[in-house]
Amino acid sequence: MYFKPSFNGELTIPNTPADKAAELIKEEFAGAAKQSTLNIVFKAPDNETLESEDAQSSISDLLKEISEDTKVASVLSPLELNNLNEDKTIGYAQVTFAVEADKVSEKSKEHLLDSINLTRNAGIQTEIKGGDIVFSDIEFEGIYEVIGVVVAFIVLAITFGSFIAAGLPILIAVLGLGISLLGIMFGAYFIDLNSISIILAAMLGLAVGIDYSLFIITRFKIELAKGHTVNNSIAIAIGTSGSAVVFAGLTVIIGLLGLSVAQIPFLTLMGVSAAISIFAAVLISIITLPAILGMVGHRLSPAKKNLLSNKITGNSKKKAGTKADLWGRLVTKHPVVLSLLAIAFLAILTIPFFHMNLGLPSDGTAKSTEMTERRAYDLLTEAYGEGFNAQLIVAAKVDALTEETQLAAGEIVQELSELKDVKTVSPPIPGPSGKIFMIQITPQSGPDDIKTKDLVNLIRDKSKETKNEHGIELMVTGTTAMNIDISQQLNDALPLFAFLIVGLAYILLVMVFRSLLVPLKAVLGFLLSLGATLGFMVFVVQDGHFVNFFGFPAQSPILAFLPVITIGILFGLAMDYEIFLVSKMREIYIHSGDSRKAILYGMRDSGGVVTAAALIMMAVFFGFMMNPDAMIKSIGMALAFGVFFDAFIVRMTIVPAVMSLMGKTAWYIPKWLDRILPNIDVEGESITHTEKNNIN
Repeated sequence: MYFKPSFNGELTIPNTPADKAAELIKEEFAGAAKQSTLNIVFKAPDNETLESEDAQSSISDLLKEISEDTKVASVLSPLELNNLNEDKTIGYAQVTFAVEADKVSEKSKEHLLDSINLTRNAGIQTEIKGGDIVFSDIEFEGIYEVIGVVVAFIVLAITFGSFIAAGLPILIAVLGLGISLLGIMFGAYFIDLNSISIILAAMLGLAVGIDYSLFIITRFKIELAKGHTVNNSIAIAIGTSGSAVVFAGLTVIIGLLGLSVAQIPFLTLMGVSAAISIFAAVLISIITLPAILGMVGHRLSPAKKNLLSNKITGNSKKKAGTKADLWGRLVTKHPVVLSLLAIAFLAILTIPFFHMNLGLPSDGTAKSTEMTERRAYDLLTEAYGEGFNAQLIVAAKVDALTEETQLAAGEIVQELSELKDVKTVSPPIPGPSGKIFMIQITPQSGPDDIKTKDLVNLIRDKSKETKNEHGIELMVTGTTAMNIDISQQLNDALPLFAFLIVGLAYILLVMVFRSLLVPLKAVLGFLLSLGATLGFMVFVVQDGHFVNFFGFPAQSPILAFLPVITIGILFGLAMDYEIFLVSKMREIYIHSGDSRKAILYGMRDSGGVVTAAALIMMAVFFGFMMNPDAMIKSIGMALAFGVFFDAFIVRMTIVPAVMSLMGKTAWYIPKWLDRILPNIDVEGESITHTEKNNIN
């Protein structure tokens, strides 16, 4: 028996109002439910109409060719459907397959795509509106991701001053990514995964895989510079930075698995898939990387010999404490001004967030004009208005059949036609049982318009009235209604998810830093960077500023699951940067009791590594952002700018500035709490102390 992984582009949630209505219609109209339909849209050549003899002959030949596919149940021409627009230049044929949409074979799709060349060659623009039959699926455009990896390699080469050292993190990341993707694809044999799941897993696995290797190799080179042997340097690097990598990876995994809180199946599977890639990246970094370092470590230059890397990371030959890096000294010298400027900048970017409109992609916003579905969408809009692409299906469910039922259904249709934003309402079509009527409504507004969302809610409110008066319940479904319900459920889950993530972050950081104020500052900084990220996305994608510059097909609502995904991922990455930066500050403060010195040393020793890690993250995410698919582009853009805001504005500016203002107070913790908290040795301080004692 032959199996293949099952990936699809569907974003569905069971048991939403629209899903229940769809199931009701599917059960009532069982024959139609086993079929699938698509539209072939035609536009006549300039100064001609589709009623001309030549046009009709070409369309007839095309439909005859299509009907030769044994899986095609019926074909209806534009004239048979009487759907030509006012000037007779645009119309559409309807092709019905005898199988459900997901069972339409690639052979049938290829036959259809080849056949439409008959009318295209005759000068008639011909496009396909597939509905649930997908012709332009999400693809993994490798060339764009390669660009991000190349940029990451350049950053690593500058950081390490060695091509061998620069290539190692990428090699390790690719190995981890390959293992995780194989695991995810194996799982797809048994579970239906959304196409975006594997792309999100690849995006994160590649980025964190490079970063985690960077942290370990950096520590390895520092230990080499101290005169340790290769083997001892590996052991210390894994015991210190390796421990931090494990903890950092766990925070990202927790954030991703936390997506299950929303209780949305496709979102949970996205989180699990991405968590698998993070888990593989961590394992490869602490298991495979040490083995490779054991083989080639003697060829890597110690950190002290790498002048260019020293300038970035602050590891100079000068006496410790005499000169910290310039940025650290600047921030601690002017903490009030810089912190206020940074906070004001992020606050301004957050403003658009407050009018965010969530939605799911339609052919008019997610697909480029190079795709046939988008061109078909535009033609149908030109011919019949935006609302044609946002058609709603209403299932009128009758409690008890009476002689007045048919008349009541007619009255309801009349009342629906009088609702705001309704363009047309079809006559009610009774099902075999007579207890279900199907009504089709065409709105004035498009599928992404908030007016359409209001209309769906208005019809559902109307249902209370019709149920009381006629015993008929109105249930709204259709692709547009389903997308609206999914967006609403995701929007409802957002506050709870954010609260749990932020609360968990605070508790974890209290245990790590043994302080009440440092974790509070960390999570508030995370909220600032999150607000700025989502606000910036609204400004660009929803409000339409710079959409062409960033390569979006059109302005559109914010991808419904983007805020939840961004919270889960950005939380983990923000905590990574916080831990790598502030844990060094804590170590110095414990030994010296000097809060300013701790900040300067932390910025000097960890600031450069965090900077390089953030640049690598951004490079990888920008690579995915260059993908033409709007969903992948949105996720890549949100994560790229989210990392920028959090790493450079929050962690590298606000964190040291605010900690300078707090002084020793930053490290305050009640003694009773300090006694009961578990000791989490994230940076492997015990190993460092053991190493010093052995030397002494």
